[in-house]
Amino acid sequence: MNQYLHTGHLPATTLEELNAAAGLLTRVDRKYLLPLPAAQEVIDGLGGQARVLRIDGRRCFAYASACFDTPDLDSYLLAARKRRRRFKVRTRSYLDSGLCFLEVKTRGPRGATVKRRLPYAPADAERLTAAGRAFVAECLAQAETCSATHAEALADALVPVLATAYERTTLHLPRASARVTVDTNLTWTTIGPNDPDAAEETASAGKLVIVETKNPATPSPADRLLWALGHRPTKVSKYATGMALLHPGLPANKWRRVLGRELAESRQEAPGRRARVGRAARAA
Repeated sequence: MNQYLHTGHLPATTLEELNAAAGLLTRVDRKYLLPLPAAQEVIDGLGGQARVLRIDGRRCFAYASACFDTPDLDSYLLAARKRRRRFKVRTRSYLDSGLCFLEVKTRGPRGATVKRRLPYAPADAERLTAAGRAFVAECLAQAETCSATHAEALADALVPVLATAYERTTLHLPRASARVTVDTNLTWTTIGPNDPDAAEETASAGKLVIVETKNPATPSPADRLLWALGHRPTKVSKYATGMALLHPGLPANKWRRVLGRELAESRQEAPGRRARVGRAARAA
């Protein structure tokens, strides 16, 4: 199912302007799971405050990610058990431009998200190179997620476990130095690290989209608008939610409301979106 947002009424901003004004690699994130019409209502309500990212005439961009975890799913379980010193490792491929980055997310003071990224070859999107593992270990150690020795062991153990694909619209709120992203057409696909020919399982968010606010500290006008419209932040993680959907045996109390209510009727096969991240990135 294709879902599209209308942003033609918003002025545009460039990627350079967006990164200069609101890079936000350290930030406070809030996520909202909404039907598409509700997300459109939020975008319309931000008219006069927001600018939309436009590159080469496009205002919506195809993204793909490969998420990495240990065979024991340390990253997933740390999040499921609400540990403060948790982490996420993924590659992110910008399919429209052919760019790719290796990203490591850790937790900073007061629950802030700290993201570090490394330019990465699209052909390596579903694997960690030696340089990639060294980067992950450095990030985990510097964030004090664990000791340097343990960070190296974690980095060496990481394997690809999940692919995500979606389309993103990005808004900039200049006066608040904040961003809003709206992700539509979200799908998750299992990745078998040891058997590339193994059958893939795919789930979809169906008619729901993820609206995420990314703020320096205080809530942005987008958060206040969402609250005024009756929407509240929800515990949804593309990685953890996808893993819980595709592996029902995993502990998932943290995401039970999302899985049991919002996404209960949204899981479906998506045969048109089964391409692996690496293949899609190389084709871009």
